[in-house]
Amino acid sequence: YSNNLDNIIKRLVASSTTFAHPLLEKRPEGKTAYIVIAADRGLCGGYNQNVLRLARAEIDQDEKQSSAIVIGSKGRDYFKRRGYGIREEYVDFGDLPDFIQARELARELMNMFTSHEFNKMHLVYTQFKSAISHKPMSVPLLPIEPAAGEEDHAEYIYEPSDNEVMKTLLPRFVETTIYRALLEAKASEHGARMTAMGSATDNAQEMIGKLTLSYNRARQAAITKEISEIVGGADALK
Repeated sequence: YSNNLDNIIKRLVASSTTFAHPLLEKRPEGKTAYIVIAADRGLCGGYNQNVLRLARAEIDQDEKQSSAIVIGSKGRDYFKRRGYGIREEYVDFGDLPDFIQARELARELMNMFTSHEFNKMHLVYTQFKSAISHKPMSVPLLPIEPAAGEEDHAEYIYEPSDNEVMKTLLPRFVETTIYRALLEAKASEHGARMTAMGSATDNAQEMIGKLTLSYNRARQAAITKEISEIVGGADALK
């Protein structure tokens, strides 16, 4: 749903020049916000470090003044320890974020953009591919960019009008994009934690096996020594 909505919205934006919307407003270079999605907990391998390292590189590369909007206590602690400016922080989203949370977050972000607090917004999160494959990535969020590539020559019919349709679709697009990012990040977190804990369990079992073998060898050597001493003492009494 999110992929198709993204495709449709960007094609509509690219195909028409008759409507204007605050979420489409391109502005000169200025203050940029980076919405960084990390986890509230650890024990998930390099999941947090990978996405936070990417976010930090993006912020450092931005020569203009920038701020972080952080989701997850790990991200908040990471940027606070390093003295980065945090505009807003959101923690305790739970293991299964719902659309209401994403909608409220998206509305706050859109308000920051339309009030000209930020000229651009980028979303930094972990894209989920499989339980063992996930990739941190940074994508533009606002302003909404038209689809790149070949020009779309399709003719669209709007009912009741293009302004009314886009007025409804553009905020929904931002809400859905945020929701998708939250779900992909959470799925990636669970996959990374499952992999990390599986490796930790395997390592612990291997360590237990080695320690058990060492214990049995030491115990056997002690028993053998005691038997030898008993036999030697008995022979001495003869």
